Amino acid sequence: MELRLRATRPEDYTTLAGWISDAESCRRWAGARLVYPFNANDLPALLANPGSRNYSLSDEKLTLYGFAQHWQSTPAEEHLGRIIVAPQARGKGLGRVLCQQLIDCACAASGASALTLRVYRDNAVALALYRSLGFLPCETESSADVLFMRRLKN
Repeated sequence: MELRLRATRPEDYTTLAGWISDAESCRRWAGARLVYPFNANDLPALLANPGSRNYSLSDEKLTLYGFAQHWQSTPAEEHLGRIIVAPQARGKGLGRVLCQQLIDCACAASGASALTLRVYRDNAVALALYRSLGFLPCETESSADVLFMRRLKN
């Protein structure tokens, strides 16, 4: 099965909404701005950041396996965010596929010299993935719960 990032379609938001099962998972995925429960039809507006680009990871049948965004957070940095893999597809390496393709899209979209992201410190799987992709912790921009990470563009 070949998976590719594509522009998010309106029907993807209904599937995506089904992956978020409670207020805590919502907060950890999307931040405090997105309040659970939410209406799937409102997700495009609720997830919007100035200049953000939404992507869906899917197969040739357009089955949704992941979702992520990126946006320019500063003139020098493109931020990756709201990265999620379908619950039934976790543990199969799709997070790596999603992140590698997201990194490629973010690098192509901006003249920024670095990529950034945030990850909960207790999310060991995501933390290991991001480190393996070259992201390094920036403690000065982190909190007790959330680690800010940066990677220089290749």
